[in-house]
Amino acid sequence: MSVYEITFSPTGGTKKAADIFTRSFCPESTYIDLISQKTDYTTYVFGPEDICIVSVPSYGGRVPDIAAKRLGQMKGNGAKAVLITVYGNRDYDDTFAELQDVLEEAGFVCAAGVAAIAEHSIMRQFAAGRPNEQDEKELAEFALRIRSAIESGNAVGALKLPGNRPYREYGGVPMKPQAGKDCVRCGYCAKECPVGAISAEDPSETDNKKCISCMRCIAVCPQKARNVSKALLIAGSMKLKKECGGYKENELFL
Repeated sequence: MSVYEITFSPTGGTKKAADIFTRSFCPESTYIDLISQKTDYTTYVFGPEDICIVSVPSYGGRVPDIAAKRLGQMKGNGAKAVLITVYGNRDYDDTFAELQDVLEEAGFVCAAGVAAIAEHSIMRQFAAGRPNEQDEKELAEFALRIRSAIESGNAVGALKLPGNRPYREYGGVPMKPQAGKDCVRCGYCAKECPVGAISAEDPSETDNKKCISCMRCIAVCPQKARNVSKALLIAGSMKLKKECGGYKENELFL
């Protein structure tokens, strides 16, 4: 049995939750990063003895398009998939349903699901500091329970996950990161952008049509020179204050 941790995590929150889960599930695993533009994802071919822990953030209640596309290029061939949806304290809506459809179409057998909370990738005050110590304990426990179910043969097929079909519409968010005066044009943001929205020749230029507002460029910029509009950030925070407030729990689906 080989275990693979397959993750799309632009700002690190999804990876943090996935790492906690995967370490408990199996001390040894192979990491596959869905961020890279240069990777040929068609080369990933799995088999029935493999277990893939697939983790994505929820963007407006949906799987990020680019993550769905790259997962769809893989060949599951009956490999078991554990689906982890990570969200910033609002809701995951149809993310599970879409992720399950993408993986099953690619030949995976969906065995279990986990909804995990992580600090919001844009408005960091929501779910700040999560996953926290309590989350770590819960995710580690979920991992052990899922592994036990898989090994005993009680987690194969017919998995029922929340979500609607057709999926809810998601048109993106208006907040697009831009380079400020501290930008030294090192090009690191262009290299790390999962959709190639930043010009390598002039990193101060961003293609807003390509940008998915994943905030990776902000997270990786060594100069902390990229930001979104403060006015839009304040407006967005006010709009989501009620929905993203309070304490949401992690969930297990088996």
